[in-house]
Amino acid sequence: MSKRVHNFYAGPATLPLEVVQKAQKGLDDFAGQGLSIMEISHRSKPFEAMFKNAQSKMLSIMGLSPDDYYVLFLGGGASMQFCMVPFNFLRKHETADYINTGGWSTAAIKEAKLFGTVNTAATSEDTNFDRIPTDIRLTPGAAYVHTTSNNTLYGTQIWNFPETGAVPHVCDMSSDFLSRELDYSRFSLIYAGAQKNIGPSGVTAVVVKKSWLDSARTDIPTMMKYKVHMEKESLYNTPPCFPVFVVDLVMDWIMENGGLAGVEKLNKRKAAVVYDAIDKSSGFYKPHVKNPRDRSLMNITFTLPSEELENKFVDEAKKLDMVGLKGHRSVGGCRASTYNAMTIEGVETLADFMAAFMSRNG
Repeated sequence: MSKRVHNFYAGPATLPLEVVQKAQKGLDDFAGQGLSIMEISHRSKPFEAMFKNAQSKMLSIMGLSPDDYYVLFLGGGASMQFCMVPFNFLRKHETADYINTGGWSTAAIKEAKLFGTVNTAATSEDTNFDRIPTDIRLTPGAAYVHTTSNNTLYGTQIWNFPETGAVPHVCDMSSDFLSRELDYSRFSLIYAGAQKNIGPSGVTAVVVKKSWLDSARTDIPTMMKYKVHMEKESLYNTPPCFPVFVVDLVMDWIMENGGLAGVEKLNKRKAAVVYDAIDKSSGFYKPHVKNPRDRSLMNITFTLPSEELENKFVDEAKKLDMVGLKGHRSVGGCRASTYNAMTIEGVETLADFMAAFMSRNG
């Protein structure tokens, strides 16, 4: 294999090297079938076995029972779920509560307003999304409560989810899915674009509580019905075959690395390396999220004294095989994404570079 760089892109993002290597074999010969994963029928027994294994492993990792939850592998990305959730569960006379913690939350709110009333139960927009809001005002009897667990653009992460009682809790976990231990049974539906933590772009994992589907609308297009996808075992139409194959390999990798407990321990260690470099820089590197309780383990955002220095920082890092450090185009600054597959060597290399760059330019 050719040289591997330290990949800090926010998504599509880094994958474990072992997974990439195993995926390469599947591109040549999937399960000894004499054809690639991209060519085999999704109705064939070898493919169906892999597909069901991926679903089963995901539920096992999350500590969820297949009697209560189902895993769907759908197309359209998390952005499709911004529409699909309210299409199924929000009627014109109902209200859904949304907690706004950044750009993707804002996009989800915009879509939900097409279907019913949206109550922005909390927001940190007034401080440029530099924190998780704590003043949460939920609607009694809401259709559901929607949160975004990790803010990819601004670098915040929810560590204390709101108590929603009997109201179903929907969570967009695209950028921190399976990165830590959680009581996943408190959510009625979780969705996550794969390309940040569990695979390549092209597939979205939707983990849904079966009992909630009984309340879903039936007067909507067939392809938008979660219940149809579940009843057809997520094979109503041709699924994203290769991306699901990679997700299956990532599930194996998570289990081989201590499950969510092992993954979370390493993620905290990695994030600490970069945050320490920021916090010990005497203001040369300024974190967007100042309060440690709101900081993301997945996306670490910061600025330098000038845009000129930020561009220089990104360019010099790239020459040293560190890529993807430029902040999102709508936010600016710099961003280091330290997803599950980022290595400790990668973040230590970045921290050493940050110290050297500051000494030369501070």
